[in-house]
Amino acid sequence: MNNILITSAGQRVSLVRAFQKEIKKIDENGKVFTVDLNPVLAPACHVSDGYKQINRVTESNYIANLLEICKSWDIKIIIPTIDTELLILAKHKSFFLQNGIIPIISSENFIEKCRDKRIINEFFKEKNIEIPKQFDKDNMSFPLFIKPYDGSLSKDIFLIKEPSELTDYHMQNPKLMFMEYIDQTIYDEYTVDTYYDKKGELKCVVPRKRIFVRAGEVNKGVTQKNEIENYVRQNIPQIDGAVGCLTMQFFFHPGDKRIIAIEINPRFGGGYPLSYLAGANYPGWILKEYLLGENISYFDGWESNLLMLRYDDEILVHNYEG
Repeated sequence: MNNILITSAGQRVSLVRAFQKEIKKIDENGKVFTVDLNPVLAPACHVSDGYKQINRVTESNYIANLLEICKSWDIKIIIPTIDTELLILAKHKSFFLQNGIIPIISSENFIEKCRDKRIINEFFKEKNIEIPKQFDKDNMSFPLFIKPYDGSLSKDIFLIKEPSELTDYHMQNPKLMFMEYIDQTIYDEYTVDTYYDKKGELKCVVPRKRIFVRAGEVNKGVTQKNEIENYVRQNIPQIDGAVGCLTMQFFFHPGDKRIIAIEINPRFGGGYPLSYLAGANYPGWILKEYLLGENISYFDGWESNLLMLRYDDEILVHNYEG
């Protein structure tokens, strides 16, 4: 039986449903299971074919716990969804492969690059991809943008409009990077869903414009065929160690066509369901590659100008006693 496990499922209802739809195309008995730190309060767990609670990823027995769960459900593929899982899964990828389980995870080396914004900036420059101008603390231009090189969830993010707004915290924190402020009244922000096959070769690029973001995740967005698609295809057609869905962040100036790279997250992003509904079937390609052994051809037939407007819905859990 070909079963799939989505970890830290949280609110990834659409991702669970996408994999449920695709697994049925190749195995009518295939199921999509989920784990979460608190599965009863995770909506995606309630739409999956079954769920379990899992230990915190920082606990020493996390990997043993995850393997035990995988064996209990006859899991063939693991789909991680949050940054904190990526490195530990990459470190133990061969361990899971030895047990007949395939984590869809990029290499440890590439994930470490993505987790450190200083290193990923060097990666971009090597690929002739522009990044925001960088400043040192003795030579700054205002307004400027400050963020940590290893941050996530918008923690320690600062817009500094003038020198008087700088504090000792900014100047003395070794993790903070000082860079050009990209004015979002002039530039459009894009998340780009890319798919890299098991050889690290690029197979799809879907730029989606972020119209409105809520709690760090796109709430309103639209797919757009524009200069970003060819830019990514020409500059990074292959990445050593890249596997599956990678979400890349870019700013794009619609007038002078300047494209500025910000970061890469080597996992499914929260807004990926828009790309799926536009025809970029990454869940289906994962199953074809890793379960059926098929090769994936480059695909650019996804629907452009598809607008996604998200809204709140309800998952009802009866007899809850929490």
